[in-house]
Amino acid sequence: MSEVNKANKTRRKYDNQFKRHAVSLWLDGERSARAVAEELGIPEGLLHSWKTKFARAPKPLSPGELEAEVAALRRENAQLRQQRDVLKKTLGILSESPGSAINA
Repeated sequence: MSEVNKANKTRRKYDNQFKRHAVSLWLDGERSARAVAEELGIPEGLLHSWKTKFARAPKPLSPGELEAEVAALRRENAQLRQQRDVLKKTLGILSESPGSAINA
């Protein structure tokens, strides 16, 4: 490889502020990752890797929201327990041998 080609192959470096801005343009706007990447002159894959590093964390829930979520999860848990118990009883009935039935 000639010296000219080596000079043209230097890696571009981006500061964290630019990376965060690029990710926010993509996530907050109505443009695709491809469109934002083309606009900024960066590879789309690079934008995706920045997303995993700089995407905003979800907002913490308020105490009221946490209580509502806990109540909903408890209701779901109770419903799943009932379904499990029904399935256990059904499996027990189906797995009994025909000769052991009371009316047989």
